[in-house]
Amino acid sequence: MFKVSCIQISSGKNIKKNLIISKKLILKAIKQKSDFIITPETSSLFGLNKKQLLQATTSMDKDIYLNGIRQIAKNYKKWILTSLLIKEKNKIKNRSILINSKGKIQTYYDKIHMYDATLNKKEKYFESKIFTPGKIIKTTNLPWGKLGLSICYDIRFPNMYRKLSKKGSLFISVPSAFTKTTGEKHWHSLLKARAIENFSYIFAPGQSGTHWNGRKTFGHSLIISPDGKILKELKKGNGVITTSIDPEIPKTLRKIIPSLNND
Repeated sequence: MFKVSCIQISSGKNIKKNLIISKKLILKAIKQKSDFIITPETSSLFGLNKKQLLQATTSMDKDIYLNGIRQIAKNYKKWILTSLLIKEKNKIKNRSILINSKGKIQTYYDKIHMYDATLNKKEKYFESKIFTPGKIIKTTNLPWGKLGLSICYDIRFPNMYRKLSKKGSLFISVPSAFTKTTGEKHWHSLLKARAIENFSYIFAPGQSGTHWNGRKTFGHSLIISPDGKILKELKKGNGVITTSIDPEIPKTLRKIIPSLNND
């Protein structure tokens, strides 16, 4: 058994302020005796203007947000998964980074599926014009079992989650900045479906509220059991949800219904 926490925030364009808010919530999770803490997509910097992002982002070793989170992980001996925007060779990566309890980077995953969507005349997104997509799905070992990594829009691609589960993932992280428009329609259904299909825990921290650029994110951070039960939910505002996780449950369910072996 271990405890997991999902952080919910409303990130802005000031990296230092975002770090201060994130630290407070991470420390709150630590007080709740959490072992593994996850922050939402683009926790360090929120925006979709490529020119501005190129000016504000930097490499992983120089990123003040990432270094601040690494220091907390080291000081408190906690595993933390944080997601931020990183610049490499003048390209921006939407990256989820796992930090181990020694404060070292265990692994990272670059978002594969770019959110290119026209929801209505006023709400349009073209991530492929801003970010360089990743190409490799990632799993890694936590002290409690294997974790599969994903980010936000990936949730609409069930084959990716099948691959993560067939590689042995008992837990799948989905740090997100889901739009309010689509979140109201699809967020809960998509996450519960991915949990049930794969008998995997889903850890989905989200951005929440109206951001500095007018974009509205859905919030509703969720921790979902391998049989699709919502264990914890935070509907709106900044905050933390924490619950206990039993790594044996997905193993048991996969034995009862061995669907992962039948396709």
